[in-house]
Amino acid sequence: MTGGPFVDAVPAAHLAERLEALVPGAVLETVLFRNEVTVVVPAALIVAACRALKDDPESDCVMLTDVTSVHHLEGDFEHEVIYQLHSLEKNHRIRLKVKLRPGETIPSVTPVWKGANWLEREVFDLAGVRFSGHPDLRRIIMPDDYPDHPLRKDFDVEGGPTSIDLPGRAASPGFRDMDHA
Repeated sequence: MTGGPFVDAVPAAHLAERLEALVPGAVLETVLFRNEVTVVVPAALIVAACRALKDDPESDCVMLTDVTSVHHLEGDFEHEVIYQLHSLEKNHRIRLKVKLRPGETIPSVTPVWKGANWLEREVFDLAGVRFSGHPDLRRIIMPDDYPDHPLRKDFDVEGGPTSIDLPGRAASPGFRDMDHA
């Protein structure tokens, strides 16, 4: 036993090369940082890349552990959608990242993993990323008529939309309501 109950994951740098062999053009960039591999994939090839990594016996990334996103206020890309894949049998992980320009959508990976349904709905609800081909893309946490996406960098954490403000004082005052010396 090596210092604890956890088994160190196998660095999966070879998976980027394997992905490029399985889906030509799928690897735009590969980043290896602290034994973690991130591969930037074009949006149009995300489903093919996920299916290849799942179905290929050498890759064996049968588990989609998370889908998340990052919103950017500046730069060429508005969103980065991040997929965390894991092989239980081979104990390696790979992160796929898709960069989206303003207004772009990304194909849903629910045909590859049914569990992506809820993960993509959460990313849509909280960050505003739209997944084309999703079987049920609607809000999962916020009210259906809520106009904003709370995990976007331009979300107003102090005021937010006034359409759902309840009467009375807020339970916790925001920065604007505090006394400043």
